Amino acid sequence: MPATIRAATPADTGAIFALTYELAEFESLTHVFVATEEGLHDALFGARPSIEALVAENESRIVGYALFFHNYSSFVGKRGLYLEDVYVQPSQRGSGLGTALLRRLAALAVERQCGRFEWTVLDWNRQAISFYEKMGATVMPDWRVVRLTGNALEQLAAGADAGQPLAPAPSPLR
Repeated sequence: MPATIRAATPADTGAIFALTYELAEFESLTHVFVATEEGLHDALFGARPSIEALVAENESRIVGYALFFHNYSSFVGKRGLYLEDVYVQPSQRGSGLGTALLRRLAALAVERQCGRFEWTVLDWNRQAISFYEKMGATVMPDWRVVRLTGNALEQLAAGADAGQPLAPAPSPLR
């Protein structure tokens, strides 16, 4: 049976969660992995879903996934599609599933009249960067991800005086 890409269902939550942990292992970030399967289920299928997912299935087994959501570009004046995670198990790489996931997401972006389709890639992941560039994607050299987490986020939210240094945040979460 050929591999397929489909929208995730609530029954897929456990498999997506397990693959997310595999991604954390691949990126050497298990030390900051605090997500729960229940939290993922709520984000995907709860009362106010905040993300969507596609799964890649091969021989009735989920072997890859993509988590995504909409953002908005004030300069383009349209919403965009933002890819949070894309992961295909190592044994399935080279099978076309990564390309199929990205093609399906690009088609969704076009169908939903998005002005862009964006994601980030770790600078050390040369294989992924090359893969994305071969698809026509541009790795933006002038942009950097800015993140607030932990104490810094809490202090800013609490109205900490801008003139006082904030406590350093623990290792940033992915």
